[in-house]
Amino acid sequence: MNPTKRRTVIAGNWKMNFTPDEATAFINELKPMVAGKDNCDIIFCAPYVTIPAAMEAAKGSNIKIGAENVHFEDHGAFTGEVSAKMLRAIGVDTVIVGHSERRQYFGETDETVNKRTKAALAAGMRVILCMGEVKEQRVAGITNEICAMQIKLDLAGVSAEEMKNVIIAYEPVWAIGTGLTATPEQAEEVCALIRGVLAELYGKEVAEATTVQYGGSMNEKNCAELLAKPDVDGGLIGGASLVAAKFTAIVDAAQ
Repeated sequence: MNPTKRRTVIAGNWKMNFTPDEATAFINELKPMVAGKDNCDIIFCAPYVTIPAAMEAAKGSNIKIGAENVHFEDHGAFTGEVSAKMLRAIGVDTVIVGHSERRQYFGETDETVNKRTKAALAAGMRVILCMGEVKEQRVAGITNEICAMQIKLDLAGVSAEEMKNVIIAYEPVWAIGTGLTATPEQAEEVCALIRGVLAELYGKEVAEATTVQYGGSMNEKNCAELLAKPDVDGGLIGGASLVAAKFTAIVDAAQ
Protein backbone atom coordinates (compact mmCIF):
# COMPACT_ATOMS: atom_id res chain seq x y z
CA MET A 1 0.00 0.00 0.00
CA ASN A 2 1.03 3.59 -0.52
CA PRO A 3 -1.65 5.59 1.35
CA THR A 4 0.15 8.87 0.68
CA LYS A 5 -0.69 8.52 -3.02
CA ARG A 6 -4.00 6.65 -3.17
CA ARG A 7 -6.82 5.32 -1.04
CA THR A 8 -6.73 1.76 0.27
CA VAL A 9 -9.98 -0.09 -0.43
CA ILE A 10 -11.08 -3.33 1.23
CA ALA A 11 -14.15 -4.57 -0.63
CA GLY A 12 -16.15 -7.70 0.08
CA ASN A 13 -17.82 -9.54 -2.77
CA TRP A 14 -20.63 -11.57 -1.25
CA LYS A 15 -21.39 -13.31 -4.56
CA MET A 16 -24.62 -15.40 -4.27
CA ASN A 17 -24.71 -15.41 -0.47
CA PHE A 18 -26.81 -13.80 2.30
CA THR A 19 -30.54 -13.19 2.36
CA PRO A 20 -31.62 -9.69 3.45
CA ASP A 21 -32.01 -10.87 7.05
CA GLU A 22 -28.63 -12.57 7.01
CA ALA A 23 -26.99 -9.47 5.57
CA THR A 24 -28.56 -7.31 8.28
CA ALA A 25 -27.27 -9.61 11.00
CA PHE A 26 -23.79 -9.68 9.46
CA ILE A 27 -23.54 -5.90 9.16
CA ASN A 28 -24.76 -5.43 12.71
CA GLU A 29 -22.13 -7.88 13.94
CA LEU A 30 -19.38 -6.20 11.92
CA LYS A 31 -20.11 -2.53 12.65
CA PRO A 32 -18.54 -2.36 16.11
CA MET A 33 -15.58 -4.45 14.94
CA VAL A 34 -14.55 -1.97 12.22
CA ALA A 35 -15.76 1.27 13.84
CA GLY A 36 -13.15 4.02 13.67
CA LYS A 37 -10.91 2.08 11.29
CA ASP A 38 -10.81 4.80 8.68
CA ASN A 39 -7.46 4.20 6.97
CA CYS A 40 -9.32 2.34 4.22
CA ASP A 41 -12.68 2.37 2.49
CA ILE A 42 -14.86 -0.59 3.51
CA ILE A 43 -17.36 -1.75 0.88
CA PHE A 44 -19.55 -4.82 0.52
CA CYS A 45 -20.90 -5.62 -2.93
CA ALA A 46 -24.16 -7.48 -2.38
CA PRO A 47 -26.74 -9.44 -4.41
CA TYR A 48 -29.40 -7.11 -5.78
CA VAL A 49 -32.18 -8.33 -3.46
CA THR A 50 -29.97 -7.84 -0.41
CA ILE A 51 -28.76 -4.31 -1.15
CA PRO A 52 -31.59 -2.30 0.51
CA ALA A 53 -31.41 -4.27 3.77
CA ALA A 54 -27.61 -4.07 3.86
CA MET A 55 -27.69 -0.32 3.21
CA GLU A 56 -30.21 0.20 6.00
CA ALA A 57 -28.10 -1.81 8.44
CA ALA A 58 -24.94 0.09 7.45
CA LYS A 59 -26.44 3.56 8.04
CA GLY A 60 -24.28 5.74 10.28
CA SER A 61 -21.26 3.43 9.98
CA ASN A 62 -18.07 3.46 7.90
CA ILE A 63 -19.43 0.60 5.77
CA LYS A 64 -20.67 1.23 2.23
CA ILE A 65 -22.80 -1.11 0.12
CA GLY A 66 -22.27 -1.68 -3.60
CA ALA A 67 -23.53 -4.02 -6.32
CA GLU A 68 -21.95 -7.05 -7.99
CA ASN A 69 -22.77 -6.20 -11.61
CA VAL A 70 -24.53 -3.67 -13.84
CA HIS A 71 -25.96 -3.71 -17.36
CA PHE A 72 -24.78 -1.33 -20.07
CA GLU A 73 -28.22 -0.04 -21.12
CA ASP A 74 -30.48 2.29 -19.13
CA HIS A 75 -33.60 0.23 -19.84
CA GLY A 76 -35.05 -2.22 -22.34
CA ALA A 77 -35.75 -5.88 -23.07
CA PHE A 78 -32.90 -7.34 -21.03
CA THR A 79 -34.59 -9.86 -18.78
CA GLY A 80 -32.80 -10.37 -15.48
CA GLU A 81 -30.49 -7.35 -15.84
CA VAL A 82 -30.23 -4.22 -13.69
CA SER A 83 -29.13 -0.82 -14.99
CA ALA A 84 -26.89 1.81 -13.45
CA LYS A 85 -29.91 4.13 -13.32
CA MET A 86 -31.78 1.59 -11.20
CA LEU A 87 -28.84 1.12 -8.85
CA ARG A 88 -28.37 4.86 -8.45
CA ALA A 89 -32.07 5.21 -7.64
CA ILE A 90 -31.61 3.10 -4.50
CA GLY A 91 -28.40 4.83 -3.48
CA VAL A 92 -25.73 2.49 -4.83
CA ASP A 93 -22.58 4.29 -5.97
CA THR A 94 -20.06 1.42 -6.38
CA VAL A 95 -20.27 -1.64 -8.61
CA ILE A 96 -18.07 -4.58 -9.57
CA VAL A 97 -17.63 -5.04 -13.32
CA GLY A 98 -15.99 -7.94 -15.16
CA HIS A 99 -15.54 -10.38 -12.29
CA SER A 100 -13.95 -13.62 -13.47
CA GLU A 101 -17.10 -15.58 -12.61
CA ARG A 102 -19.12 -13.28 -14.87
CA ARG A 103 -16.59 -13.88 -17.64
CA GLN A 104 -16.31 -17.62 -17.03
CA TYR A 105 -19.95 -18.59 -16.44
CA PHE A 106 -22.01 -15.86 -18.09
CA GLY A 107 -20.17 -15.04 -21.28
CA GLU A 108 -18.75 -11.63 -20.36
CA THR A 109 -16.15 -10.40 -22.83
CA ASP A 110 -13.78 -7.46 -22.75
CA GLU A 111 -16.23 -5.68 -25.06
CA THR A 112 -19.19 -6.07 -22.69
CA VAL A 113 -17.02 -5.30 -19.67
CA ASN A 114 -15.97 -2.08 -21.36
CA LYS A 115 -19.60 -1.17 -22.12
CA ARG A 116 -20.69 -1.87 -18.54
CA THR A 117 -17.75 0.14 -17.18
CA LYS A 118 -18.60 3.16 -19.32
CA ALA A 119 -22.31 2.94 -18.44
CA ALA A 120 -21.56 2.88 -14.72
CA LEU A 121 -19.11 5.79 -14.99
CA ALA A 122 -21.60 7.81 -17.04
CA ALA A 123 -24.11 7.34 -14.21
CA GLY A 124 -21.62 8.73 -11.71
CA MET A 125 -20.75 5.39 -10.14
CA ARG A 126 -17.40 4.08 -8.94
CA VAL A 127 -16.29 0.91 -10.74
CA ILE A 128 -14.25 -1.96 -9.35
CA LEU A 129 -12.92 -3.33 -12.64
CA CYS A 130 -11.77 -6.95 -12.41
CA MET A 131 -9.19 -8.58 -14.64
CA GLY A 132 -6.62 -11.36 -14.52
CA GLU A 133 -5.20 -14.43 -16.20
CA VAL A 134 -6.34 -18.06 -16.12
CA LYS A 135 -4.04 -20.90 -15.07
CA GLU A 136 -3.11 -21.90 -18.62
CA GLN A 137 -2.01 -18.35 -19.39
CA ARG A 138 0.07 -18.18 -16.20
CA VAL A 139 1.74 -21.50 -17.04
CA ALA A 140 2.39 -20.35 -20.62
CA GLY A 141 4.22 -17.29 -19.30
CA ILE A 142 1.89 -14.75 -20.93
CA THR A 143 0.38 -13.21 -17.79
CA ASN A 144 1.81 -9.78 -18.55
CA GLU A 145 0.53 -9.75 -22.12
CA ILE A 146 -2.96 -10.93 -21.11
CA CYS A 147 -3.30 -8.42 -18.27
CA ALA A 148 -2.03 -5.51 -20.36
CA MET A 149 -4.46 -6.40 -23.16
CA GLN A 150 -7.40 -6.64 -20.75
CA ILE A 151 -6.64 -3.24 -19.21
CA LYS A 152 -6.46 -1.59 -22.63
CA LEU A 153 -9.67 -3.22 -23.91
CA ASP A 154 -11.69 -2.82 -20.73
CA LEU A 155 -10.78 0.88 -20.39
CA ALA A 156 -11.15 1.79 -24.07
CA GLY A 157 -12.86 5.18 -24.26
CA VAL A 158 -12.55 5.86 -20.52
CA SER A 159 -11.07 9.31 -19.92
CA ALA A 160 -8.34 10.31 -17.49
CA GLU A 161 -10.95 12.28 -15.54
CA GLU A 162 -13.20 9.21 -15.28
CA MET A 163 -10.28 7.18 -13.94
CA LYS A 164 -10.81 8.98 -10.62
CA ASN A 165 -13.79 6.63 -10.22
CA VAL A 166 -12.07 3.41 -11.32
CA ILE A 167 -10.50 0.83 -9.02
CA ILE A 168 -8.62 -2.02 -10.70
CA ALA A 169 -8.92 -5.44 -9.05
CA TYR A 170 -6.26 -7.92 -10.17
CA GLU A 171 -7.72 -11.38 -9.69
CA PRO A 172 -5.68 -14.29 -11.02
CA VAL A 173 -8.48 -16.64 -12.00
CA TRP A 174 -6.48 -19.69 -10.91
CA ALA A 175 -6.47 -18.32 -7.35
CA ILE A 176 -10.21 -17.74 -6.92
CA GLY A 177 -12.05 -20.33 -4.87
CA THR A 178 -9.25 -22.86 -5.44
CA GLY A 179 -7.36 -22.43 -2.19
CA LEU A 180 -4.41 -21.15 -4.20
CA THR A 181 -3.13 -17.61 -3.75
CA ALA A 182 -0.59 -15.64 -5.72
CA THR A 183 2.53 -15.06 -3.67
CA PRO A 184 3.00 -11.48 -2.48
CA GLU A 185 5.74 -11.18 -5.08
CA GLN A 186 3.47 -12.41 -7.90
CA ALA A 187 0.68 -10.07 -6.81
CA GLU A 188 3.05 -7.10 -6.62
CA GLU A 189 4.55 -7.90 -10.02
CA VAL A 190 1.19 -7.81 -11.81
CA CYS A 191 -0.20 -4.87 -9.82
CA ALA A 192 2.94 -2.92 -10.74
CA LEU A 193 2.49 -3.98 -14.37
CA ILE A 194 -1.09 -2.71 -14.30
CA ARG A 195 0.10 0.62 -12.95
CA GLY A 196 2.67 0.76 -15.75
CA VAL A 197 -0.01 0.17 -18.39
CA LEU A 198 -2.15 2.89 -16.80
CA ALA A 199 0.84 5.23 -17.02
CA GLU A 200 1.12 4.48 -20.74
CA LEU A 201 -2.57 5.18 -21.26
CA TYR A 202 -3.12 8.14 -18.93
CA GLY A 203 0.23 9.35 -17.61
CA LYS A 204 2.10 8.71 -14.39
CA GLU A 205 -0.05 11.00 -12.24
CA VAL A 206 -3.25 9.06 -12.98
CA ALA A 207 -1.45 5.73 -12.61
CA GLU A 208 -0.07 6.67 -9.20
CA ALA A 209 -3.49 7.86 -8.02
CA THR A 210 -5.38 4.70 -9.08
CA THR A 211 -6.16 2.09 -6.45
CA VAL A 212 -5.12 -1.41 -7.58
CA GLN A 213 -6.51 -4.21 -5.42
CA TYR A 214 -5.53 -7.85 -5.22
CA GLY A 215 -8.50 -10.18 -5.55
CA GLY A 216 -7.33 -13.78 -5.52
CA SER A 217 -8.28 -15.45 -2.23
CA MET A 218 -6.94 -12.75 0.08
CA ASN A 219 -7.76 -13.79 3.63
CA GLU A 220 -6.94 -13.13 7.26
CA LYS A 221 -3.77 -15.25 7.04
CA ASN A 222 -2.10 -13.77 3.97
CA CYS A 223 -3.44 -10.19 3.93
CA ALA A 224 -0.60 -8.55 5.87
CA GLU A 225 2.07 -9.79 3.46
CA LEU A 226 0.01 -8.84 0.41
CA LEU A 227 -0.94 -5.39 1.69
CA ALA A 228 2.68 -4.66 2.57
CA LYS A 229 3.54 -4.55 -1.13
CA PRO A 230 3.72 -0.99 -2.51
CA ASP A 231 1.42 -1.55 -5.48
CA VAL A 232 -1.25 -3.63 -3.68
CA ASP A 233 -3.77 -1.03 -2.50
CA GLY A 234 -6.33 -3.27 -0.88
CA GLY A 235 -8.32 -6.37 -1.61
CA LEU A 236 -11.46 -7.65 -3.30
CA ILE A 237 -12.42 -10.29 -0.78
CA GLY A 238 -14.56 -13.35 -1.50
CA GLY A 239 -14.96 -16.08 1.11
CA ALA A 240 -13.41 -14.09 3.95
CA SER A 241 -15.99 -11.33 3.44
CA LEU A 242 -18.69 -13.66 4.76
CA VAL A 243 -17.11 -14.03 8.21
CA ALA A 244 -16.94 -10.90 10.34
CA ALA A 245 -13.78 -11.84 12.26
CA LYS A 246 -11.88 -12.77 9.11
CA PHE A 247 -12.91 -9.62 7.27
CA THR A 248 -12.02 -7.47 10.28
CA ALA A 249 -8.54 -8.98 10.35
CA ILE A 250 -8.04 -7.78 6.77
CA VAL A 251 -9.29 -4.29 7.65
CA ASP A 252 -6.89 -4.30 10.61
CA ALA A 253 -3.99 -5.17 8.31
CA ALA A 254 -4.91 -2.18 6.15
CA GLN A 255 -4.63 0.20 9.09
